[in-house]
Amino acid sequence: MKPLSFIIITYNRPADMLELLQNISGLEKASELLEEVIIVNNASTDDYSAVIDYITSTVSLPFRYFDAPENLGVAKGRNFALAKGKAPIIIMLDDDAVLQNKDCLVNLVKEFDTDNTEKTKAIVSFKILYYDNLEMQKNGLPHKRYEEYKNKSFFETYFYAGGAHAIKREVIEKLGGYTHDFFYGMEEYDLAYRILEAGYSIVYSDKIVMLHKESPLGRKPKREKLQMMWVNKTKVAFRYLPKRYFYSTALMWSLQYLRETGFDPRGFFSGWKKVLSISSAEKRTPVKKSTMDYLRKVKARLWY
Repeated sequence: MKPLSFIIITYNRPADMLELLQNISGLEKASELLEEVIIVNNASTDDYSAVIDYITSTVSLPFRYFDAPENLGVAKGRNFALAKGKAPIIIMLDDDAVLQNKDCLVNLVKEFDTDNTEKTKAIVSFKILYYDNLEMQKNGLPHKRYEEYKNKSFFETYFYAGGAHAIKREVIEKLGGYTHDFFYGMEEYDLAYRILEAGYSIVYSDKIVMLHKESPLGRKPKREKLQMMWVNKTKVAFRYLPKRYFYSTALMWSLQYLRETGFDPRGFFSGWKKVLSISSAEKRTPVKKSTMDYLRKVKARLWY
């Protein structure tokens, strides 16, 4: 079996998806290292005929195209795609991106094989640059201390870039994949805490570089998505962290919601209603002291 597989969930971006597939085809040793390239159309109504034609005509790589039965969201969409593959290392990319360095697949295999952490690596998170100007994407760096970590070539961390990382299949099989109750946002944090609790590490490496087509000005999520992020991040804190972080996360993210939405009272109060129901609806499974020690060692931001 070849070591790598790609998983790409596509949302209304057929032109970007086609460019990404062409990019993957041009990577060093792609045919030697890739067991499969899995593309899931997450109920897009756009015309993907050019993508399908490219897949059909490119027999040198194992492209596999699937239509999701409905819009599954991020977490369920990833679980749907994960069930279609078998390679031991899974690369997950956003569909509005390409990989910059031709040797990224070779580098990724080497990174997983390199014994430079005390614990077994579960995830390698990639370096993310903006496609248009090649500047580093600040919110793509998997650490909240941006100025301290932005120039590091490698570091251990506590979360990862959801659309620019690779994960070992054995970890997914052991932990059961992504939580199904998060339609959008923070599913990476939920899985990251479970990964760390299971005794693995998460690392960042600049040897694999993704170019993201997001504008350097950023995207402003819709109010519904901002509320999902607030509620989901609070759920994660309740599930895995000491309760003081649950309270601080709920408060700080509610203020963030008001700021980002220009003070939307309806969404604010409906969000708080959902947050206040968490303690009765969710089960707490706080991480061990050794996991908290790891989080402090890697300077994790826990308050929000």
